[in-house]
Amino acid sequence: MKTFTFAAGLMLATQAVAAENVLTVYAPDYFTSEWGPGPRIEELFEAKCGCDLQFKPGDLLPRLMLEGERTEADVVIGLNTDVTKQARESGLFAPHGVDLSPLTLPIAWDDDTFLPFNYGHTAFVYDTTKMDAPASFDALLDAPDNLRLVIQDPRTSISGLALVLWVQAVYGDRAEEAWAKLAPKIVTVTKGWSEAYGLFTDGEADMVLSYTTSPAYHIIAEGDETKKAAIFPEGHYFMVELAAKVASTDQPELAQQFMDFALSHDFQSMIATGNWSIPAALDRSEWPEGFQKLDLPENVLFYTEDEAAALKDPAIEAWRSALSQ
Repeated sequence: MKTFTFAAGLMLATQAVAAENVLTVYAPDYFTSEWGPGPRIEELFEAKCGCDLQFKPGDLLPRLMLEGERTEADVVIGLNTDVTKQARESGLFAPHGVDLSPLTLPIAWDDDTFLPFNYGHTAFVYDTTKMDAPASFDALLDAPDNLRLVIQDPRTSISGLALVLWVQAVYGDRAEEAWAKLAPKIVTVTKGWSEAYGLFTDGEADMVLSYTTSPAYHIIAEGDETKKAAIFPEGHYFMVELAAKVASTDQPELAQQFMDFALSHDFQSMIATGNWSIPAALDRSEWPEGFQKLDLPENVLFYTEDEAAALKDPAIEAWRSALSQ
C-alpha cells in the first residue's frame, strides 16, 4: 500500500511539474500545419526550454478579444501590422522586452509590444512561360480584360486586406477608379490565400495575389524558376508578421524566453523555408540561395497602425463598390 501511495504521489508530482512547464502559443492554422514553421519551432524551442510548447491553432485576435484575461495563451504569433492598433488597445499584451538591434527590416521599427519575426511584400505572381509581366501597376490596370486574376477577399483574408490597402496607397482618391479597371480581369475572389494560389498553380488564372517570397518555394522545393513576382515601380505594400506576449500569462519566464528565441539565429535561419517569408533579423547574405534570387521592390509602401485602421473600411468599400458593378 505504501508502494502504491508513493508511486501515485510521484506520478502526480511529475504531472504537476509538466503542467508548470507548458507554454501555450496561439498561432494561425497554416503556421501549425506539417508544412508550416510550427513543428520545427516547437522542436527547437523545447530543446532549449525543457518545457512543453503547445500551439493552439485558429483565429488570433478575435479569439483573444473574446477570452480576455481568461485566455490560455501565453504568447501569440502570426499577428500582422494591419491589426496591431486594435490589439494594442485591447490591453491584453505586455512589452516584449527584446533587443531590437538585430532587426534587418526595410523600415525602422521601435515597437515595444509587437515583435517582428518575418516580413514580405504583397505582389502578383505569374508564370514566365505563359506571359510577360506588366511593367507597372498602371500597366496591370490597362492590360486586356482577358487577363485572368485571382485575388482574396479583404474581409476574410490578411492578404486580401493588404491588397486593398496597397491599391489605396498607390491610388489614393482614385482607388475606386483603379478597382473599376481591375474588376473585369478578376475571375475569382477567394476567402483565403491557399485556395487562390491553388487555382493559379492549377492553371485557372494567369496571375494570383500573393507575396514577393512565393517564388522562393517553387525555386527551392520544386527546382522551378518560372514563377515570379511582378515588381511595380509604384511600390509594394509591406507586411510584417509579429509575436506578442500575453499580459495575463502564468508562464512569464517561458513567455519571455520564447520572445527572445524569435530573434535568435536558430529561429531566424529556419523561418525563410519554414514560413516562406523573409527573416526579420537575418542578413541577406545568410538567406537561402532561392531567396537571394528573388525580385524584390525598391519602393516599400507601409501604413502605420493608425493609418491602416483609418483606411481599412474606406479601402474595402472602394473594392466592394467597384466589384459589385
